[in-house]
Amino acid sequence: MSQVLADTLRESSVVNLTGAVTMVVDDSHFGLEITSSALLGFGIKTRYACHSAAEAMEILKDHPVDLLVVDSEMPDLDGYGLVRWLRRSGLDPNAFVPVIMTAAHVRRSKVIEARDCGANFIVTKPFSATSLLERIVWVARDSRPFLEVGDYFGPDRRFRAGTAPGEERRSDMIRKARFDAEQAVSGERAEP
Repeated sequence: MSQVLADTLRESSVVNLTGAVTMVVDDSHFGLEITSSALLGFGIKTRYACHSAAEAMEILKDHPVDLLVVDSEMPDLDGYGLVRWLRRSGLDPNAFVPVIMTAAHVRRSKVIEARDCGANFIVTKPFSATSLLERIVWVARDSRPFLEVGDYFGPDRRFRAGTAPGEERRSDMIRKARFDAEQAVSGERAEP
């Protein structure tokens, strides 16, 4: 998570987003303008307004950003591809920037694709300014760690802490539980 957003959005603090470096990526001029206007209403100035993923990639290579708002459906490289590229880019700190995707049609498959590419949240267009602000505050306060598992790199996709319902199926966790149990039994035998 960006340090600027993390510092300004503590649970008990007043929200001040005026210093956040924000990038909005949308191939639609109207969509870009609406999103930038909504952000400006909260004091967030869009530093980089990009009409394509390629344009955004060039800027992200050289300039750190604190928040990325990207349209999911764009010609050539779409928003999902941009986020996937960003997460795998190795660009520090941009690979870890909070990402909010926007989409005109949000089907379950698109929500899953947004999650799987490494986006933090997806918002349906047309969105209200309030719902966008709620998502920005949520991603800024999100403390989930970033994970690299297989071809996925991004925020931990699990939202709830604790154990999953049902029997453990992950082989590494099963091996660890067996090892811990064996260590406990060995420790009990060694004590008089």
